Amino acid sequence: MSNDHQPGESSLIVQLHHGLTRAQLTRAWHDLRAGWAQRELWMTLGLQDVRQRYRRSKLGPFWITLSMAIMVLALGLLYGQIFGQDLHDYLPFLAAGFVIWNLIATLVNEGCQAFILAEGMIRQLNAPLSIYVYRVLWSALIGFAHNIWVFLLVAFWFGVRLDWHLLWVPVALFAILLNGFWAALFFGVLSARFRDVPLVISSLMQLLFFITPVIWRPEMLPGRALWLHLNPFYHLVEIMRAPLLGQAPALANWLPVILVTLGGWALATLFYSAYRWRIAYWV
Repeated sequence: MSNDHQPGESSLIVQLHHGLTRAQLTRAWHDLRAGWAQRELWMTLGLQDVRQRYRRSKLGPFWITLSMAIMVLALGLLYGQIFGQDLHDYLPFLAAGFVIWNLIATLVNEGCQAFILAEGMIRQLNAPLSIYVYRVLWSALIGFAHNIWVFLLVAFWFGVRLDWHLLWVPVALFAILLNGFWAALFFGVLSARFRDVPLVISSLMQLLFFITPVIWRPEMLPGRALWLHLNPFYHLVEIMRAPLLGQAPALANWLPVILVTLGGWALATLFYSAYRWRIAYWV
């Protein structure tokens, strides 16, 4: 029996350090490639997830757009008054940030559940496990496609100039999805083993929402505290929000995103390679 199927030590970290082989890495990458090749399957599953949430409702998935519009309008009117902001500038800022944050939070929170919610399919369907991560990304992308219309309507209403900087948006979206993918791989496996992880991550994401400049502007923070620049979510939001608002994304935002992407993928690849075979037992 290969090392890929030996129980190893009791500690996950110890196992990761001592039990990982090149063969395991190769099998993990093959799983990711094979999962991508089955696009028709995970795209169908992701679309079905969205439809299932709004089954028998009159508006169907358009409730995603409506609920986002109500949230942006309510928060914009409230916090615009609290912060003394001009709605002409504040509401487009809030709409862009909130739509982007919703995408990021969905990728992280649903990524934790990627394998747990697919328990029945994992046990019965002979398919690459990565299809359940692709499924999360696809359903989150569908939600983003619905929500981005809220920003576009706000931008049109308040006369936000949409220019060539929008060419950065697909690049930023790709970067966010790349980070969502490694987060789903890592936390998905970890959550399959430890069921408290999704609850911890969900609570942490709620906290991060308030300490990330989504409903408040970075310049409102006295002295531009160091922890703001150490917050990777700030940089992930900013690389897309800036071009949506007609500004070029700053290199100071892109560099942390690139570093987090490379580090996250390295960690997730090692973790997925070591414990991929155990997921079916854990769920």
